[in-house]
Amino acid sequence: MLTSKMFAGFLCFCLGHTLAWFQLNSQFVWEWWKDRPLEAVFLYAVPVGLSFWFGTKFLVEATEELWSSRLIAFAASYMVFPLLTWWLMNESPFTPKTMTCILLSCMIVAVQLFWK
Repeated sequence: MLTSKMFAGFLCFCLGHTLAWFQLNSQFVWEWWKDRPLEAVFLYAVPVGLSFWFGTKFLVEATEELWSSRLIAFAASYMVFPLLTWWLMNESPFTPKTMTCILLSCMIVAVQLFWK
């Protein structure tokens, strides 16, 4: 059963992965970020870390399993990364390999949320 803590944890992981994507890949999207690793780390490190910390906290409280939080975090990354990479880098997620990975990620989330 989907609980508010599961939903909050999943959202925290999505936020963390989104911020991590920008921390690591802004250098390829915008020229200004090209040689600014310290700025990227200082700007994004704390929000990324807090997002993952709270995501783990909420999901472990909801599922009572650390493995569930890890697998949901992994699946969230496979939802966030392809969308941002497609939108900002024009790399299509619509290849058979990538679409299969996205489908499997959705299935991982479903197993963790609905299989007791």
